[in-house]
Amino acid sequence: MRSYDHPNLFNFRDLGGYRGRGGRTVRWRRLFRSDSLSRIDPADAASFTALGVRTVIDLRRPREVARDGRVPEFAGLTYHHLHPEHAEWEDTGDHDEPSDARWLANRYLDIATSGAAAVVAAVGVIAEADNAPVVVHCVAGKDRTGVVAALTLAALGVAEQDIAEDYALTGAATGRAMAHLRRSDPHLAAMPERYLACPAEAMLLFLRDLDHRHGSVRGYLLEHGLTGAHLAALEAHLLQDPA
Repeated sequence: MRSYDHPNLFNFRDLGGYRGRGGRTVRWRRLFRSDSLSRIDPADAASFTALGVRTVIDLRRPREVARDGRVPEFAGLTYHHLHPEHAEWEDTGDHDEPSDARWLANRYLDIATSGAAAVVAAVGVIAEADNAPVVVHCVAGKDRTGVVAALTLAALGVAEQDIAEDYALTGAATGRAMAHLRRSDPHLAAMPERYLACPAEAMLLFLRDLDHRHGSVRGYLLEHGLTGAHLAALEAHLLQDPA
């Protein structure tokens, strides 16, 4: 099952099922992506714990964690706060870029560059089989989460088009998520529409930017601290032969 219907989570989904390296497929129920898990309440707790999640990777800024709180403490759950440094979007110098996709790709490249230490650390956590199942989340589950999800899938050999289409699935959740966020934080009502966009082209451009700079996503990960052993471990527990 791709998407899960939790009452207070709007963008929780499984990254399994995609075709990866050597014709193998990404295992289901090993890696999930989500919007903020701080909203889990008793209505969500039973369905969340039923997934057997062992590890949560929280990519939010420290002030976002302080404002909204972290995932509730469940028995056996390990929490990693790994915030990738990046520019505030309102402070970037390319707001006259006419293409939303190109503008978003620039933001993702900044996350992957300025925030490389946290981004690569997150993939390293995902690579350890004992940590699975893992949930990666930020606030909306679109941008920071999208970068980590994309890099992980790319390292597993998933096609760029499949990665981009998975990223774009967030569009179906954006309306519900933003309605909630605007109720809790009224200044979000003035957020530019391009901040909420998730065109597949944005992810394709970002991945091609990384390819141009580093040769491949695996090259980027290796240049920033992962090893061949990490990548082999990632494949060993997240890829399986097709049934």
